[in-house]
Amino acid sequence: MSLSDPIGDMIARIKNASLRNYKKVEIPSSKFKTKIADVLKNEGYIIDYKIDSINGKDSLLIDLKYNSGNPVINSIQRVSKPGRRVYSSVSELPRVFNGLGVSILSTSKGVMSDVNAREANVGGEILCKVF
Repeated sequence: MSLSDPIGDMIARIKNASLRNYKKVEIPSSKFKTKIADVLKNEGYIIDYKIDSINGKDSLLIDLKYNSGNPVINSIQRVSKPGRRVYSSVSELPRVFNGLGVSILSTSKGVMSDVNAREANVGGEILCKVF
């Protein structure tokens, strides 16, 4: 089955799993999704992730993080969609909840959080917002 928006599917699976208090979520793997999971791990929103081969297909297994039984990811939403791409320069990068959350961007220097994009002085496509 082909998906028209695999990143949107990944975000929906993470959101649904955290709302149901699942410990792990399984997502079809790609290099781009792995980079997004790496940013989520570096920012402290997930415990860890690993790539596992199930029935000859790679799957991304994400261990969700909870604090006192509540999910660390309160909100995760897709910003740039296949029908409407959202780009931002470094000076116009939005702050998520006044800096409490992060935006994940796809830049010319790779996938990174908005904080790292400001340090690297690059803008790019805003993939999602996490809080």
